[in-house]
Amino acid sequence: MNILYIEHYTGSPYYGMEYRPYYLSREWVKQGHNVTIIGASYGHLRQHQPNVKKNFQEEIVDGIKYVWLKTPEYGGSVARIKNIMSFVWKLRKNVKKLAELYKPDVVIASSTYTLDNIPAHKIAKVAKAKYVYELHDIWPLSPMLIGGYSKYHPFIMVMQRGENYAYKHADKVVSLLWNAEEHCKEHGLKEGKFVCVPNGYNPVEWTEDAFHQEIPAEHSKVFAKLKGKTIVGFAGSLSPSGALMTFVQTANELKNRKDIQFVLVGKGQEETNLKNYVNDNNLDNVTFLSAVPKSVVPSIIPHFDIAYYGGYHSILHKYGTCANKMTDYMLSGKPIIQAIDEPGSVVSKVGCGKQVEAENPTKIAQAILSIVDLTSKEKEEMGLKGKEYALNNLTWDLLSQKFIQSL
Repeated sequence: MNILYIEHYTGSPYYGMEYRPYYLSREWVKQGHNVTIIGASYGHLRQHQPNVKKNFQEEIVDGIKYVWLKTPEYGGSVARIKNIMSFVWKLRKNVKKLAELYKPDVVIASSTYTLDNIPAHKIAKVAKAKYVYELHDIWPLSPMLIGGYSKYHPFIMVMQRGENYAYKHADKVVSLLWNAEEHCKEHGLKEGKFVCVPNGYNPVEWTEDAFHQEIPAEHSKVFAKLKGKTIVGFAGSLSPSGALMTFVQTANELKNRKDIQFVLVGKGQEETNLKNYVNDNNLDNVTFLSAVPKSVVPSIIPHFDIAYYGGYHSILHKYGTCANKMTDYMLSGKPIIQAIDEPGSVVSKVGCGKQVEAENPTKIAQAILSIVDLTSKEKEEMGLKGKEYALNNLTWDLLSQKFIQSL
C-alpha cells in the first residue's frame, strides 16, 4: 500500500516533535508499505529544522520518504497563520502532481489545524484513494477556548469550514482522543467512521537498559539526597497547559510533611512563575531540576514514587486526553496522580493511580496521601497495572496495525 501522510509539523528523532508520523510510518515501512510524509520546512515544535533550499524537496529518513514544502519561519500568531496558508496553498497547487508522483492508496490529513483536509481530499479523489482525517486536538474549538477567539474571528471561521469538510468527506476519522466521536458526529461524521488510535511508544526506547542509563550528575546528587522521602515527580515541559502552579500549591498544602518532596524535571514558560511562588512561600519541599533529553526520561522517572500529570479545567478534556507523558509514567510502573477533568480516563479504567479534579490542591494532596499510606506491595501493584496496560496496548507496532486495519 502507498500511504501519503500530510503533517505540517512532522518531525523525527533527528528533528524533534512531532514524533507520531515518524513512528507510525516506520512501522508501516517494516510491514511492507511505502510511506511518504509531507511536512512544512519550518515548524515551531521541532528542535532542528530541515535544510530546505527548494520549494519541493525530498529526503529519506529511516526508509520513510519526507517531502518538505518550503514555508516561511514565524514567531508570532500572524506569521504562523502565513506559514499555515503557505503550506496549504502549496498542497492545493500540487494536488495533481502529488497524486501522480506518489500514487497513494491512502491520504491522511494530520496537521493540528483543519485546512489540510481540503487538498488531502482532492489528492485522494485524483488518486482514487481513501481519505483519512487524523484528529489530534479539536480545532477550532481548542483555540477558541484556550486563546479566547470568537467563533466569528475570520481564522476560526475558516478552520470551522475545514473541520466540517473533513467530517463530511472522510472515509475514516482516526482520533487520538478516545471520546471525541460524538463531537465528530455533531459536525457531520457518519456512524462507523470513527476509530481511536492513541499515541504509543517504541519498545527499543524502554528496555531494561534504558532504565539504567546514567543521568546528569546534578539529578543524581539530588535524588541521592532525597533518599527515604516520597518523591512526587513531574517530568516534561513546564508549560501553562500543565497547570503546574496547582502542583506547587499542593506542595504548599503538604509543607509540614517532611517525608514528601515535590520534584519538577524540565523547563518552559512557567518556570519563572513557579520558582517565584516557591520562593515567596518559602517552600523547601519543592526541587527544580533541568530538562533532560527524551532518551534519558526512562532513567529519571524510576526515581519518583508518585508521578504527576495535571491540566486546567476545560470542557476539551471531556473528549479524552492522549499525552506521551502518561505512557512514560505507565511504562515506569509508578502510581499516577492525574489532575484532569477527563471522564473515564485510562488511569481510572486501568486502576494505575488516582484521578482527581483539576486545579484543586486540596484534593490532589489527599490523593497523594492516600497513595503514601498504601503498603509497598499495594503501590507496586498499582504501578504495574499501568505498565501491563502500556505493554499490551500501546506499542507503535500494534497501533500502526490497528490504524491500517480500520481502513
